[in-house]
Amino acid sequence: MAFRLKLGQRLVGGRHGHAPDGSGGHIVRPKLYETVGAIGFAGRRRRVYDGLVALAGIAAGDRVCDVGCGTGYFTRRAAAAAGPTGKVTGIDPSEPVLAYARGKAPANADFVLAGGEAVPLGDGTCDVVVSSLAIHHIPPDLRPAAFGEMWRLLRVGGTLLVVDFRPPQGRVARHLIGALSGHAMAHNPIAELPALATGAGFTPDEDGQRWPMLYYLRAKKFSRGAVSATHSG
Repeated sequence: MAFRLKLGQRLVGGRHGHAPDGSGGHIVRPKLYETVGAIGFAGRRRRVYDGLVALAGIAAGDRVCDVGCGTGYFTRRAAAAAGPTGKVTGIDPSEPVLAYARGKAPANADFVLAGGEAVPLGDGTCDVVVSSLAIHHIPPDLRPAAFGEMWRLLRVGGTLLVVDFRPPQGRVARHLIGALSGHAMAHNPIAELPALATGAGFTPDEDGQRWPMLYYLRAKKFSRGAVSATHSG
């Protein structure tokens, strides 16, 4: 019976490949997730993520927060760009993936066990905030708070880069993605990301698509006016 489970069920440990709230749930099998990631990027994962690092503008000495870091792949690529004078902090609510990430981490990366909606780091901690393939794992009702937290963590003038899976348009392809990876990826509401960003106070400056099936949104923080939903009175 276990053999017939969807890949999404195996990754998140849920009965239907997604959490009861319709999100992707927590990744609980990091080695399997890494294997799937390597296959999905067809040997080009490092090239794709280094391109995202460049898109985010991560440079030597930067302080970076990776919200929903999972197994820490983006964290490690960001750490390589930030160099020994920089620091990257990965944030994720799943202890199994953080244990895996810590085992692979360079000296200038650390990890915090927390959900994106309530991050125990100070205001303006980061020069750059990134989030890759993570928003669809956050419960829908907590996504505004997560964007509020990303706004709070970022210094004024800093850059946000959010990247998530872009579902195929065709019904057959969407059904296939759902069968393999679960409902949340097949029906990922990436069209909501710009409104979530602007609602938190960000000013989007670019969005687009990246190979293989990625959508990205880049935005800036230009003021101190917005308040995180988790830190307002």
